[in-house]
Amino acid sequence: MAQAAAAAGTALDTFADLHAWSVARPQEFWPLAWDFCGLVGDKGAVPLLPEADPMQVRFFPEARLNIVNTFLKNADGREAIVFIGEDGRRMVWTRAELKREVEQLAAALQEAGIAAGDHVAGYVTNMPQTVAAMLATASLGAVWSSCAPESGPDVVVDRLSQIEPKLMFAADGYFYNGKTFDTRDAIAGVAARVPSIEQIVVWPYAGEAADLPHGMTAYEAFKQGDAPALDCRPMGFRDPLYVMFSSGTTGKPKCIEHSGGGTLLRMLVEQQLHCDLRPGDRMFYYTTCNWMMWNWQVAALASEAAIVLFDGNPAYPGIRRLFDLAEAEQVTHFGTSAKYIDASLKGRNRPVETHSLDALRVVLSTGSPLSPDGFAHVYADWKADVQLASICGGTDILGCFIGGCPVLPVYQGEIQAPMLGLDAATLNDQGEPVEGVAGELVCRNAHPSMPVRFLNDPGNARYRASYYETYPDIWRQGDFTIRTGHGGFVVLGRSDATLNPGGVRIGTAEIYRQLDKIGEVSDAVVVGQNFENDVRVVLFVVMAENVALDDELTLRIKTEIRKNASPRHVPAKIIAVADIPRTKSGKTAELAVRDVVNKHPVRNLSGLANPQALELFADHPELQA
Repeated sequence: MAQAAAAAGTALDTFADLHAWSVARPQEFWPLAWDFCGLVGDKGAVPLLPEADPMQVRFFPEARLNIVNTFLKNADGREAIVFIGEDGRRMVWTRAELKREVEQLAAALQEAGIAAGDHVAGYVTNMPQTVAAMLATASLGAVWSSCAPESGPDVVVDRLSQIEPKLMFAADGYFYNGKTFDTRDAIAGVAARVPSIEQIVVWPYAGEAADLPHGMTAYEAFKQGDAPALDCRPMGFRDPLYVMFSSGTTGKPKCIEHSGGGTLLRMLVEQQLHCDLRPGDRMFYYTTCNWMMWNWQVAALASEAAIVLFDGNPAYPGIRRLFDLAEAEQVTHFGTSAKYIDASLKGRNRPVETHSLDALRVVLSTGSPLSPDGFAHVYADWKADVQLASICGGTDILGCFIGGCPVLPVYQGEIQAPMLGLDAATLNDQGEPVEGVAGELVCRNAHPSMPVRFLNDPGNARYRASYYETYPDIWRQGDFTIRTGHGGFVVLGRSDATLNPGGVRIGTAEIYRQLDKIGEVSDAVVVGQNFENDVRVVLFVVMAENVALDDELTLRIKTEIRKNASPRHVPAKIIAVADIPRTKSGKTAELAVRDVVNKHPVRNLSGLANPQALELFADHPELQA
């Protein structure tokens, strides 16, 4: 704030002042962010080329950089990556060791013919080797994409066939919920169906490298031990680094191409300024390589923080597993999902009594709206003096629109603030900003981590339709939010999954919050069913073990919702099911359930982790009356 005030030539005494300046003066804010956050490279003389169409704005058009130089600066003996596997193994790489690993892989990739603009894929576990493979790819100017090994071959082929990678990294298996899964056949199956893949490099995790099928190369044999010092290829600020995939529940997964410079600069702002991440801190985020939070967590290396990786079931053998990790590894930034926090609440978990979390300063939550009870649980039962940063963004921008702010209070149930440099707001149907009532989350200006493009999208038609169809020249994210009097946001759920009984829009999160108090319900999905020329609310619930849904419990659920939300929120039907369909990143697939309930075609089954669960909802007898 002090440096921004000096640049602005006026006082910026509050976060609101700083944010307003960052939006009004992007040509001053983003160069300051580049310098303050330590991005390595030549930013050039022109900070941006403005255009009326936000999709045409160009940031740092003259810049030359390679993001790997920022990730690996000061490559010394400090810890860079700590890996903990579900099976208990622990692996540590220093910053110097990580750089050497990247050098050896970069030389091998170059020898294999990988060049700028080529695509390299990972079918990979959340391990140090994955980080090194991504950075080695980026050092050559090539483009990285990853899928987690629990993704079935159909899901992986659906994605990788669109980007046509030349080389694929993989692990030979993984551990989850106490079981070992061998993925070698799945790897071979993917390669057989994606003909662009010329080489497969596999590291042993669940088995032995010697047992690799013909045509696969062991990771240690692929690396070049005598590799020269790293010489990263200079790139433009907007040149591509990642291709991310949409969840695929609203159609075939979109391939979203992201820049190296733009995404890293935005992540540095989010992590250093909004999360107070500093050199020597230890960032943990529970994620898989399917989710954009993997890319987000790894970016902490660029701030000279260590990253703590975990691969496996976060609740195996019990909900305390991640708190054991946080205590043992002295985690300063603990990231997880709202669902995990709710599971901790329902399990009456109290790490404040069982664990020493003295190092912990920031708790991050995303994936779905965090309930007010979840906020209370963190402060009462985890640690009283943390910054609880609920964040909301997405794969679309590889970052956040709204999130935490260490110089502002945390209000229960609210996300603290819009992100610096982003003109985030809540708009009504007329495109007017509103406060205290529900509307669409939007971003009214251009920013560096907007996608470069969608692959296979002539004229950017799908790109524009995805974000700019509702409001001219304003990005609509598809989240239903309320802007609060504190300047923060309450997220109600996806706006395209909102309920509309009697013409009144209701966010699904408003119902889920009430279910957090019902211990007999372990999971749920709520959708709108077209019925008698209206929309009625239907709630499907998965019951806890040895619990049945009876009339008494049904009445209690409805009473809780009526009392704490409104009569309009009360479901017309509450139906018990054995399972809830989810996307590969663990999100409830509300749209898929809604489509099945309303007898519409489900637009991409391959985007679901458990598509068979949809059979539980098709033609359910209780939906007929």
